[in-house]
Amino acid sequence: MTSLPLFKTITNVFRSEDRHRSYETIRQQQAAKRRRKEIWKNTSDVFLILLGVLSAGFGLKGFIMPNGFIDGGVMGISLLTNSQTNISLSLLIIVFNLPFLLLGYRQISKIFSIKSIMAITVLAIAVAIIPYPTMTSDKLLVAVFGGFFLGAGIGLSIRGGGVIDGTEVLAIYLSRKISLTVGDLILIFNITIFSVAAYLLSMEVALYSILTYLSASKTVDFILEGIEEYTGVTIISTHSQQIMHMIQNKMHRGLTLYNGKKGFGKSGLSNQNIDIIFTVITRLEINRLTAEIERIDPQAFIVMQSIKDTRGGMVRKIKLKEQH
Repeated sequence: MTSLPLFKTITNVFRSEDRHRSYETIRQQQAAKRRRKEIWKNTSDVFLILLGVLSAGFGLKGFIMPNGFIDGGVMGISLLTNSQTNISLSLLIIVFNLPFLLLGYRQISKIFSIKSIMAITVLAIAVAIIPYPTMTSDKLLVAVFGGFFLGAGIGLSIRGGGVIDGTEVLAIYLSRKISLTVGDLILIFNITIFSVAAYLLSMEVALYSILTYLSASKTVDFILEGIEEYTGVTIISTHSQQIMHMIQNKMHRGLTLYNGKKGFGKSGLSNQNIDIIFTVITRLEINRLTAEIERIDPQAFIVMQSIKDTRGGMVRKIKLKEQH
């Protein structure tokens, strides 16, 4: 009779040890998964930064420098100083960016500063030792494609978690001190650079340099935001269930429902409860969405706003099963 309780006790001990082992195994697997993700993230960041550095170096030595053009930002100051003093551009890139990187260490993060120092150092080495060929002397092609490759380099470096131009770090810092936005500060900074370039070089060079800057900035936007610029759409309609069904099953998009109340409209003040739909689509899908909503409810109220980027959710198309 006494053997049965003893057997149960021994069994419970083994079960407890098995559970402990299984929990420990799960924790180890989760830790290993996190390490793999971190290694992959760091590897991809380094690859993007190196690719960005090579692209920026090609834009500088293959297009901009041989033709005496400059860019905006710290890179523009470096190029302008190089054209007037013949001091090595590699040295100037490091010297002019270093104060902003130290500022980034305080204002943003240690990792950001380390990646940026690595990116700028490698760019300086690339400009110094890689024999990029001069691609063209056509001023328009130089402005457009020089800006394109330089902008691609800046954008890829930002994607990798660093920068090769410290202008935005300074703008972020100053925007916290004075009542101007980051965009306003960068604009003022670049207007000053191009005004000095017009005085020291020539008006023609300054104008082509502005075109180079515009090409570079649009390329940076393209690299960071992609071809599929996202649009957030808010839809207020009494036919919200039909619109929700259409978005899920025809457009294969995710959505969020808010509970709200109608306010003042064409029919006067109303306290009617209503479901408000919010979804995110690409700009290429706007016409289709509005056409589908028009067919369901011509009186629907639609608000759209640009979105810089998205994370998680169902932004990518995922085919949903029909729900009955």
